[in-house]
Amino acid sequence: MKAIRCLRQACAWLLAGLAMVPAWAFAAYPDKPIRLIVPAAAGGTTDIASRLVGKRMGEVLGQPVVVENRAGGAGIIGAQALKQSAPDGYTLMMGNIGPNAINYGLYKQLPYGPQDFAPITMVVSVPNVLVVNANVPARNVGELVALAKASPGKLSFASSGTGQSVHLSGELFRKRTGIDIIHVPYKGAAPAVADLVAGQVTMMVDNLPSSLPHIQSGKLRALAVTSATRVPELPEVPTMKEAGLDDFQVTAWFGLVAPAGTPPAVVDQLRNTVAGILAEPAVKTRLAELGGVPGGDTPAHFAEFIRAERERWARVVKDTGIPLQ
Repeated sequence: MKAIRCLRQACAWLLAGLAMVPAWAFAAYPDKPIRLIVPAAAGGTTDIASRLVGKRMGEVLGQPVVVENRAGGAGIIGAQALKQSAPDGYTLMMGNIGPNAINYGLYKQLPYGPQDFAPITMVVSVPNVLVVNANVPARNVGELVALAKASPGKLSFASSGTGQSVHLSGELFRKRTGIDIIHVPYKGAAPAVADLVAGQVTMMVDNLPSSLPHIQSGKLRALAVTSATRVPELPEVPTMKEAGLDDFQVTAWFGLVAPAGTPPAVVDQLRNTVAGILAEPAVKTRLAELGGVPGGDTPAHFAEFIRAERERWARVVKDTGIPLQ
């Protein structure tokens, strides 16, 4: 009888323990669609990377990956939506240099912090490119600076939103050259580039992928890239250093993050899946066509990279003298 009572008690404990195990532990992940938050408007580099990788993720994982654009607020709206989501692997975000690095040095208060996210892996990194409307008479950086100095406060630079690398690159350009130009923020790269093509603004230091088609079509003129070396897609375009501006190397990056508390096994599965996708020849070719370098690093490496980026951009914000938001 004692043995029977002990067996019953052990079974009760086992059942109680199983009741506390989350549902995801009993089912193969994923067993339903995955939501991928894009903290930017459609058509920009964050969106392009999300749709390219998200489509293949859905095919590899056997569940749809639904891209959801949550533009505005310098990526804060999308980041806050991720923070408020269940940490079960079914809501992810294509994080980027803005909400996950620059914002910490630019905003006095944020509704989220680094501890609210679980880095998964870098997806792609790209240089920025200084572009002007094709009708602007400047053919190089020196001529653009001379044009701006001849008309202080008259020229403007667009950005994909306050706090994005495009914004900070424009501020760096203003600081390094000593010119007086007006910042015009948009809710994403696509509307900003559209107005630049239409001549509503003068210039932009954009992520290469979103401006490249317009450069190739002749609607925009590229004056310099922010990478350490020239890019194969624009071999005739000098680097900022070659154009006479030292200490002007900017790399925009985009990578997957999940809510903090997402099971490590799920994070590792997602990282391995994405790393495999980024190694596929077709994906590598497409990213190269956009001027991008594929990622695929480990969660630990990506987390350390993001930490270093937060520190770096806090120094840049202070150096440029941008008022805290």
